[in-house]
Amino acid sequence: MLVTWLISSTVVGSLLGATSAGQIPIRGGVIGGVSPAQTTPVKAETLKTVVTTPGALRVVENSGICETTPDVFQASGYGDLTATESIFFWYFAARHNPGTAPLTLWFNGGPGSSSMLGLLQELGPCRITNDSSSVTLNPFSWNNNANMLFIDQPVGTGFSYGNMSVGTSQEAAADVWTFLQIFLKDSRFSNLAANDLAIWTESYGGHYGPTFAAYFLSQNAAITAGTVSGLHLNLKTLGIGDGLTDPITQYAGYIAYAGTNPYQALVPTDYITTANLSWDTPFTGCQARIQSCQSSTGSNSNALCSAAQSFCNSNILTVLIGEYDMYYVPSGVPDPYPPDISSYLASIQSKIGAEVTWQQTNLQVYDNFANTARSPDLELVIDSGVRVLIYDGDADYILNYNGVEAMVMLPPYIHRKAFCTDASYQIASMNTKFSAQFNQQVFAPYKVNGLLAGQFKTAGTFSYVRIYGAGHEVPAYKNGSLEVGQAAFQFFSQTMANQSLSST
Repeated sequence: MLVTWLISSTVVGSLLGATSAGQIPIRGGVIGGVSPAQTTPVKAETLKTVVTTPGALRVVENSGICETTPDVFQASGYGDLTATESIFFWYFAARHNPGTAPLTLWFNGGPGSSSMLGLLQELGPCRITNDSSSVTLNPFSWNNNANMLFIDQPVGTGFSYGNMSVGTSQEAAADVWTFLQIFLKDSRFSNLAANDLAIWTESYGGHYGPTFAAYFLSQNAAITAGTVSGLHLNLKTLGIGDGLTDPITQYAGYIAYAGTNPYQALVPTDYITTANLSWDTPFTGCQARIQSCQSSTGSNSNALCSAAQSFCNSNILTVLIGEYDMYYVPSGVPDPYPPDISSYLASIQSKIGAEVTWQQTNLQVYDNFANTARSPDLELVIDSGVRVLIYDGDADYILNYNGVEAMVMLPPYIHRKAFCTDASYQIASMNTKFSAQFNQQVFAPYKVNGLLAGQFKTAGTFSYVRIYGAGHEVPAYKNGSLEVGQAAFQFFSQTMANQSLSST
């Protein structure tokens, strides 16, 4: 069950019990632990009698919630995939030139975590206040120059509801494609069908993003060939923040980050030594278990992956965070930031057309994803010509920059001698048509209005940026005299304009 190791959005909290966000299951004292048995699906609590419209949208227009900029259109509601599968969305038109602005999809991770997190805590038109009671207008909202579509998926996530059968990123991609076909055929949104399309996501989105992008490209090819009927999706951009894409490369990054990061060592050195042994031990160590999971097929696959998750989370992930917040290591636990959004959503849910009680993370959906390993689609998408940005906050442990940078750089950026015992081993890395050029580049300072915000590298249409002072939800943070979300807005804007990253 590799997917649930490297969870999704917001703060995980204390190792000993409750989390401030209530998002990550703690089972048997293990963060992201394996469910002892297959959970029984919990039917979402409906707020009213529901009548679905398979193949169509049910929409509330201009609710007046969140986006209060004059004359900016918004809509929220459901796209009914079937009579028993409904996906919730919240759309905000661009504040400037919505007719020609690209359509940008946003997905939080999990799997099973609501995209309302990204909307209200990170990059949407409004941001939740620290007391969780209201919202304020966000000047660095990503809908300044892009039409933003926040989607709760898979079915069962957030305000979405119905049969929770999706258990792989490929299945999720098919449902999202179907939803977009419904959305873009609706007369209120059909003008967006010809606009450029972008996918932005975070955390488990390191699987979602590449898989969705590759699926959209394959469907476009099938539509052109006449074997599939549907609207061509004009995919141009993919952005992944603090993402899980290749567990076997990224997992070793915990060991490096726990001992050496920009803030403080997270645990004593003997914990690092023990974690190295847990990683290295032949046949029964974390690395060997991940390899067994990734190479397994058939009925034995889920058992091997669940065993890998249980062992690695118990002996490496949970142990190495120490007394710090795994999504923002400068803080102890539990860190109340980003603020909780559940009470605010409960106060507005009927006004935005939501028909079920909101779930920040649906544990049934979380548990459904039982056998996902590396996502090779990222390389395919980069080589296809889609502009790709990977970004990471240097204060994030759960998907730390050590693991992400090890994945994206070739030849190997991190040598295992830095944090493991076998000096002859080098981490596998991503290999694209830009990789050799990318690795030859040196990190350049990334500045926003002359203020240092991070460091970056670019080759061709692929870029990577590490943002200083940011936790797991990068747009939720500020650094120095920059405003909250200002650095993230700059790299988003540059990427969406089909430009390589550059300092300003």
